[in-house]
Amino acid sequence: MGSHERIADDLRNLGVRAGDSLMVHASLRAVGAFAPWRTAATIEGGADGLLDVLHEVIGPAGTLFMNIGADDDWAWVNERPPNDRAALLADAVPFDPLSTPAEADNGVLAEVFRCRSGTSVSDHPEGRFAASGPLADRLLLSVPWDDYYGLDSPLDRFVHAGGRVLRLGADRGTLTLIHFAENLVDLPWKCRVLRHRLLATSEGPVICTIRTIDDSNGIVEHPGDDYFITLLADFLATGRAEQGLVGRAKSELFNAADLVLYAVVWLREHLIEASTAAAKSASEGTTR
Repeated sequence: MGSHERIADDLRNLGVRAGDSLMVHASLRAVGAFAPWRTAATIEGGADGLLDVLHEVIGPAGTLFMNIGADDDWAWVNERPPNDRAALLADAVPFDPLSTPAEADNGVLAEVFRCRSGTSVSDHPEGRFAASGPLADRLLLSVPWDDYYGLDSPLDRFVHAGGRVLRLGADRGTLTLIHFAENLVDLPWKCRVLRHRLLATSEGPVICTIRTIDDSNGIVEHPGDDYFITLLADFLATGRAEQGLVGRAKSELFNAADLVLYAVVWLREHLIEASTAAAKSASEGTTR
């Protein structure tokens, strides 16, 4: 049996079906080889081969959806005082939704998916997604500028479309849908950030501002491990996800809405103390 057939069988055994809308987080290296005597982590056709198999299994009625981000060598500018940023961005490469590569941290698969025929890409420089299939336009058009992971975001639309999350050996801290839950959860205090980005326009580069919850460092200061990792582990322990091997990768498949509902409750229970303390500190600072 060839590697494509093996992956297809593994995906179906995990529960992937024709017509599924899948948000994919995958590590090509983790999926790897399929015979025990092979030592190189290879997939027939590489990233394109894996995408071909995913499309084959979900069929023409299915949709693939990924967080791809945007390559940005000037992200450090947003760690500087806001009044300094425009001057620092003067020599930056403008974000162009049609040509800017995917963020490297999102892996090879994200960039290959972005470049494939039939893939549509959203035009947001921070919350940038790609999709192919019948739901692509519904997911990607008219993305909110601020709080781009919140209400009416591609994540919100994906949840309401009945989408499922497919994780193929992905890092446990990689689960973009938790950012949607961070937007939804009611807490006394959430860390927010102001970002500046240089955008390519028909009239030349323009600096724009983006306001959002802090999706880089967390919505509250949280001691210990990355709470994304702990949240996912707790969710998987409930048995709500299908788990198995796809190739060599430990993989999970679960309903997006289930994860978000669970995450909102989990975040409230685990972050409320830190959020309340931050709100109290901010209030005392204002009244002094």
